[in-house]
Amino acid sequence: MTTPAHADAQEHPAHGPHGSGQHGGGQPGAGHAGSGHQAPGGEAEHAELLALDAALAAPTVERVVDEVARHLAAEPAAVLDLGCGPGGGTLALTRRFPSASVTAVDRSPVMLERVRTAARAAGLGGRVRTVPADLSGAWPSLDRADLVWAASVLHELADPQPFLGGARAVLRPGGLLAVVELDGLPGFLPADPGAGRSGLEDRCHAALAAAGWSAHPDWRPVLERAGLEVLAVRTVDTVAPPAGAGTTRYARAWFARMRPALEGRLAAGDLAVLDALLDPEDPAALRHRRDLAFRSGRTVWIARRP
Repeated sequence: MTTPAHADAQEHPAHGPHGSGQHGGGQPGAGHAGSGHQAPGGEAEHAELLALDAALAAPTVERVVDEVARHLAAEPAAVLDLGCGPGGGTLALTRRFPSASVTAVDRSPVMLERVRTAARAAGLGGRVRTVPADLSGAWPSLDRADLVWAASVLHELADPQPFLGGARAVLRPGGLLAVVELDGLPGFLPADPGAGRSGLEDRCHAALAAAGWSAHPDWRPVLERAGLEVLAVRTVDTVAPPAGAGTTRYARAWFARMRPALEGRLAAGDLAVLDALLDPEDPAALRHRRDLAFRSGRTVWIARRP
């Protein structure tokens, strides 16, 4: 699916180029979410961060899939999720298209094992196939598809044209490619966090954006150069579930990921507030708060192979 946030794509290729390539987004799949950024501590921690994003963003991703479905000429028989991350998009696609076989591709064995586990837990294991591949290089042999889903993938690639050429080639004529990106970085805090100056999270996001996090262009001209007809571009805002343990876990993981990158980019007072939010012994720490609310969105480019 998708990845939550993305540092420099050349430095942190994450799950996008794992299988293609926020997420996710990943995402968060990038994710990719993906997707996505390489979390400190290794791939297992990265996969966990993307999975937290996928769980909270699931209603949003389902709405994106519904938007894509409106442009299909017929129910797809075969769907490809390229750069699938931990499988949030894979599951949404499998549920939405009950007669389709769904193939999830990623270069990461950790991500693919999460996809298989999640599919089995959802009773969908018989319809989901996983393929290990680094699609930034030579592509494996893949069956033709009616729908290709690429979430938090393109922005991870130094040159997305070879990837798009591969995606176009695997699409049947008339088939759709859905390119999904995060619409900004995830947010959790109220405007006034109760310490320091108001607007802390906005300043964090601005500083990370200046560093290239979650940066992507309008993909329309890139898709058109690849010989695809762009049918629609839509942004879907978050449908956030009620704040709960998952929101708190994701907020803590995200702030821990964000904090080192903000060193030297924020005022000392803002950094001190971030440290307090991450300090489990501080009464104002994220783990003790009851005012967290997950905010994120997705933009989708829907393109057809003529």
